This record gives sequence, structure tokens and C-alpha cells, in this order.
Amino acid sequence: MISMETIYDYKAFTSKGQELDFSQFENKVLLIVNTASKCGFTPQFAGLESLNKKYKDMGLMVIGFPCNQFASQDPGSDSEIEGFCQLNYGVTFQIMKKIDVNGENAHPIFKFLKSKTKGLLGSSIKWNFTKFLISKDGKTIKRYSPMTKPEKLEKDIEKMLYK
Repeated sequence: MISMETIYDYKAFTSKGQELDFSQFENKVLLIVNTASKCGFTPQFAGLESLNKKYKDMGLMVIGFPCNQFASQDPGSDSEIEGFCQLNYGVTFQIMKKIDVNGENAHPIFKFLKSKTKGLLGSSIKWNFTKFLISKDGKTIKRYSPMTKPEKLEKDIEKMLYK
């Protein structure tokens, strides 16, 4: 198996079933989050959308990957999840197809992100709303716990955007 060097070597499906090639995000800062619509951290959608609105024109891409692996907190279909995010939090950033982030069936993007960062449980993701901030070159990756509110990432986002 060929080792992939950056996040830009990957593809994933949007909530609408369209393949999204991450190579189109080269030279942009990415904020990738495993999300859930029935979680105590769900209100973080508002903070993620705020970051999206504030920094998208400067090169930030916020991407949410719904995940139902933690206490079945995102049981809906892809379209139900996307609708929930838009209706309740005004989400305009990209929502992807529901995936696994841990285990044998973890999405390759999350396998890559976990291999480059460690959290409280080693490479495993502890809970919904684990956040990964990826630099423009796709090589520097910072990981944040579910408890870290999106607004706490602003300084790091600005550093990566203006580097």
C-alpha cells in the first residue's frame, strides 16, 4: 500500500452522494470535525458555522463528517442530518456522508488524521466533535478534543491562514 502524504490525497462522499476530491482544497486551511446531531456537543455547530462565515473567504474550509459510533448520537439518514444542521444551526459548510471514525471500517481520512495525531486515547477518537485543523500544505495537523469549543481555535486558524 502506498503511504499517502497529505489530506489532499483523499476523497470522500458528501451527504448528497457526490464524490469530493480533497485535492481541490490545496492551499486552504481545513477544519475537519466528526459531528453528531444528538450529542451534548451538538451546539458546537453554531461555533463551527461562525468560524466558517468569518474565515471562508480567507481560505478556511470547515467539513463535518457525521458519525453514529458514539452512543448512537447521529442515527438519521445523510439528508436528515444535513437538514438538521441547516435548520437548527444555519450550517452552510460542507456536511459529508455519515462514516465511522474508529475501528476496522473507519474512513481513510480519519485513519490518516489519527495516524498523524494522538489524543487522550492514543490514536482513537474519544467522542463526537473531535476537531482536526490542517495547514495549507496538508502536513501540519493539530487535534482538539470534543470539549474544545470552536472559538478557541481562532488563533491557530489565523496562524495557519496567514503563514
